[in-house]
This record gives sequence, structure tokens and C-alpha cells, in this order.
Amino acid sequence: MSSFDISSEVDEQEMRNAVDQASRELATRFDFKDTNSSIELSGNEITLRSVSQDRLNAVRQVLEEKLVKRQISMKALDYGKVEDAAGGTVRQVASLVAGINSERAKDLNKFIKALGLKGIQSQTQGEQIRVIGKKRDDLQAVIQACKEHDFGIPLQFGNFRD
Repeated sequence: MSSFDISSEVDEQEMRNAVDQASRELATRFDFKDTNSSIELSGNEITLRSVSQDRLNAVRQVLEEKLVKRQISMKALDYGKVEDAAGGTVRQVASLVAGINSERAKDLNKFIKALGLKGIQSQTQGEQIRVIGKKRDDLQAVIQACKEHDFGIPLQFGNFRD
């Protein structure tokens, strides 16, 4: 029996590097001068701060450019609403989405079963899903179908065994 695992993970080192690069760019760009704009990574949250909603959107764009360059999916961030902060500034918190929660795991399992491929089984194991099948081609068809469908989280396919 062949199998592979579906997981949703974010490379923490790449995320830290992207946030550091964005912070440096904010410090050196002229259009961010005297706007008190900043990006901070703490645990599983990124906090964006700036003087106005427009500047906050520009900060967000700088961060997203750095994430794309480091090949981190935009689906890995879940942006909260924009809040007013002290000193007339605004703040937005983006939480990192990692792991497949039980609700999304059910959706993935339903989706895989709905493909109707013979001999394919999927089961949830912690924060990942193991897909088992007899034919390698069927497993590759499941991977392709999952890549084409939007589940709202970044998916990685690994541990492929024949």
C-alpha cells in the first residue's frame, strides 16, 4: 500500500527572515519616515502598526512582498480587524495558520472521498492527514485535486511511500 501525508506548516525561520527584512525596509524607506510604522513577530502573531489606515495597508503590502519572495503562502496569515491604538495610531494583528484543525480535516477527508477514486482512504492523525491507496497514480490524482481546490490553508504533501 502506498501512502502520503497532507500537512499545513509554516517555516518559522523563513517567516522570521521575512519579518526582519520588512522591518528593515520600513526603517529605510522615505515614505515611512515619521510614521511610527513597525512589524513585530511574537510567537504565532505578527503585529503591524502605523499612523493611519493607508500607511498600515502599505506596511501590509511590504510584508506580503517579503513573504512571497521567501515562498510563504498568503494563506498562512489570518488578518484580524484594524484597531485604534495609543497615540492616534492603528494596529492590525495577523495570526499564523499552522496545522490542520478538526473542521478542516473533515472538509479534506470529505473532499478526498468525493473524488470517488477506488481504493483511496484518508484518516486524520493529529494535525495531519494520511492518505492510503493501492495505486500511485490515484494518490497523485488526489494530490493534484487538493492543490487545485482552495481549502483556505497552505497544504504540503510529504512522506510519499510506495
